[in-house]
Amino acid sequence: MLKKSFIIFLSVFFLTVSNLNCEAFGFGRKKEPPPGGNVVEESAPMATDEEIEEKEGEAPMVGTPDNSDKVDYEEIYRRLEPATFSYQHDIDPEQYYDIKHAAWLPYPLLRLTSPIYFKDTTIPPGYYLLTPREYKDNWYILFKEAGKVVFIIPVFEKDFTPETFYEHHIPKMKMGFKQSMHVKFLHVLGIWDKYSQRKPATETYLELSDLDNHFLIMTIYYGKAKYSLIFRTVKL
Repeated sequence: MLKKSFIIFLSVFFLTVSNLNCEAFGFGRKKEPPPGGNVVEESAPMATDEEIEEKEGEAPMVGTPDNSDKVDYEEIYRRLEPATFSYQHDIDPEQYYDIKHAAWLPYPLLRLTSPIYFKDTTIPPGYYLLTPREYKDNWYILFKEAGKVVFIIPVFEKDFTPETFYEHHIPKMKMGFKQSMHVKFLHVLGIWDKYSQRKPATETYLELSDLDNHFLIMTIYYGKAKYSLIFRTVKL
């Protein structure tokens, strides 16, 4: 039995080493130039003044909403109705299923340094975990503090998260050679025992945008969906 386990260990180890990039060891094979000498690529044509103006006019991915001039946010704010429900003992019962396979709470964390307002609700400075929940075909964001729901704010717009959004906005962890080798070794072991693999946590992102007339747009990216809230920085 011990001999069989030792053989399996050696097989996994050599399989891991074979998957590593040989260039990291310093004996990577040099790439030979293509036949016919050096290839000179054709330069791209110069952009015209009209194309430059169009590119300069494009809205950035993060910051003020690109359609803020076309949307009547004041009317949206007035039309939204406060939540008319609450949770027993201020406990979110669905939170158990969100953290069932996670070692931490997979919710975006909001740190407020000044109060914000929604109708008659004042959210004071502090740390809040933001959780999207659906109630009677309407979406709301739960503001949680110390594990309890303290505020429930309605969502005025729900949309899909762009496919490559998290790749562009969440930096990837940089690993050294030893760390990379260790992760690959564990990945190979996980192939043989899929039940021991850790499920990836839900990707999240938080974006705040200041608008005119003291309005504030909060966009919460949670998995494949994003939720937009509207607040005021000065109470009406």
